[in-house]
Amino acid sequence: MTAPFRYPRFFVTSPSPCPYLPGREERKVFTELNGQHASELNDALGRIGFRRSQSVAYRPSCAGCTACVSVRVVNDGFRPNATQRKLLKRHSDLEVHACRPWATGEQFQLLRRYLSARHPGGGMAAMDESDYADMVEQSPVNSFVIEYREPGIDGGRGRLVGACITDQQADGLSMIYSFFDADDTSRPGLGNYIIMDHILRARAAGLAYVYLGYWVKGSDRMAYKTRYRPLEVLGPDGWSAFDPDSDIVPDHAPRMRELV
Repeated sequence: MTAPFRYPRFFVTSPSPCPYLPGREERKVFTELNGQHASELNDALGRIGFRRSQSVAYRPSCAGCTACVSVRVVNDGFRPNATQRKLLKRHSDLEVHACRPWATGEQFQLLRRYLSARHPGGGMAAMDESDYADMVEQSPVNSFVIEYREPGIDGGRGRLVGACITDQQADGLSMIYSFFDADDTSRPGLGNYIIMDHILRARAAGLAYVYLGYWVKGSDRMAYKTRYRPLEVLGPDGWSAFDPDSDIVPDHAPRMRELV
């Protein structure tokens, strides 16, 4: 069988402080996504736990630590619980638009407010508008900015309250980065709503999964990802049902046979 793209070259970053677990260091393995087969490569790498950032696909490769575990929601099996149903009803008035990957000042200002409220002093805190534009627009794959707006007046555009940079892969949607108005007390649970909206929209489009990135056991920042069931985790033997009580050992070695 002939590979649909050139065999990728992988590189490893230098260690840096882990943003999730204090006292640990992170290291990533990555490769470039470019050329006419970038989407196919991104799909293949996504199935073995890679994430996209601009024109790079990466995943953890930390010495002595395997805490980061790739997770994805199985869309057909998802049934919102009582709390989730309330959130779906509360935010059902929002107008949702899948926009081309073009950064706007309105999106950037929303991101700035989100980072200030939820991640002050984090790695993205120093982003300027040019950095944000690169984050959105430097995509070699099929990407969108999904916007969530309150109803407009007299046919006008309503207030932007949430957004998500999203990739459409062959088997699902990959949520690259979502942000929202975290200070709006009239709109609680917006982040959870955005995830559920992706699950329901992907299911309606016949896509099997929503990829949520990495779950880190012991990290409060990542705990929300386990609220969406059925959830699958990537281990040495492939994807399997999530069990919060098991000791999950992720697969952090690229399985190159799956790239062809």
